[in-house]
Amino acid sequence: MNLPDRRSVLAAAAAFGATAGASVQGSEPIIGNKGTTIIGPRNAQREDQNPNILRPPSTDHGSMPNLRFSFADAHMKVREGGWSREVTQRELAISTTMAGVNMRLTPGGVREMHWHKQAEWSFMLAGKARITAVDNDGHNFIADVGAGDLWYFPSGIPHSIQGLPDEGCEFLLAFPDGKFSEDSTFAITDLFAHNDPGVLAKTLGVQRDALDRIPKEERFIFQAEPPPALPSDEVHDPLGAVPLDMVFRLTQQPPTQSAGGNVRIADMRNFPISSDVAAALVEVNPGHMRELHWHPNADEWQYYISGQARMTVFAAEARARTFDYRAGDVGYVPMSMSHFIENTGNEPLRFLELFKAPRFVDVSLTQWMALTPPELVAAHLNIDRAVIEKLRKDKQPVV
Repeated sequence: MNLPDRRSVLAAAAAFGATAGASVQGSEPIIGNKGTTIIGPRNAQREDQNPNILRPPSTDHGSMPNLRFSFADAHMKVREGGWSREVTQRELAISTTMAGVNMRLTPGGVREMHWHKQAEWSFMLAGKARITAVDNDGHNFIADVGAGDLWYFPSGIPHSIQGLPDEGCEFLLAFPDGKFSEDSTFAITDLFAHNDPGVLAKTLGVQRDALDRIPKEERFIFQAEPPPALPSDEVHDPLGAVPLDMVFRLTQQPPTQSAGGNVRIADMRNFPISSDVAAALVEVNPGHMRELHWHPNADEWQYYISGQARMTVFAAEARARTFDYRAGDVGYVPMSMSHFIENTGNEPLRFLELFKAPRFVDVSLTQWMALTPPELVAAHLNIDRAVIEKLRKDKQPVV
């Protein structure tokens, strides 16, 4: 097979750029007089989505692990009644503390009754769903949730999710264990398929032939009729409802407003049952950014809901790397590494920050400097003391 020489490839590329009206340099690894064009195989669309990988800022330095993975690259499990896909430590190796599942259910579609070793935290992205659970003391919980709501099921607590009319639902599930997989959940149909029918009949207090038609394998997601209105679907529990609410209406809470956006926080202070996961829903207006900060108590797992962003993570030892994010992407920042998230698009940026921790905690670079003796800061950075004295002392999450 004869390959074209380099001059003919460059000439063809230049001709294509001229005829298409495109700037070849605009999508090439060229920064000033550094770099040159790509003349081998390439995925130009992927490169265009990651300009800070293709043309990294001069402040990036050293080796860093990958801190980005897209749900668009995750394997899709398609079932009658919906679909699911997951991003775990297998897909994003650095993500040791958190794993995520993106799931869609049709109207009536059921994520079957199940439980797992890890707690389950969820954010409703769109539509409506009915969730059910029963705790270890026999208290039950049945509720409807909509876009912007959270739910939380403690580890080992059995539960279910069903899409409601008219469009079903889509949601993000998060689990405080990077090795979690939805394939390892304990499903009620799988339990029935792998226990002696006689034992099951004795346990339930029914005749054995009542179990003749049980499924032979796990159903995972399946289609069913949409449930009736909530009041008629509630099951009376002689022991009463669960003592702690498993739902939190996050977007109905007043946000912490900043110059360039807002933040809503959900942790044990306002969502007491959520003992293993703390979260923040961040909205950043165009031209603004989530300020330089770090989290001293846990790694940060991010899910981007809408808009475009870039994030630079500083890892000490002269190491820093910049990544680009879009809707459906997962980002990750190891504990105490400083970072900012800048809106690089023309629409509001919305994303979730999740932590394997009972409380949301962050440290602001600006606030740290402002609350330290100004002559000390000036001696470090060669910044005029007058400039340092004007730094804001209150935390502004979005600037």
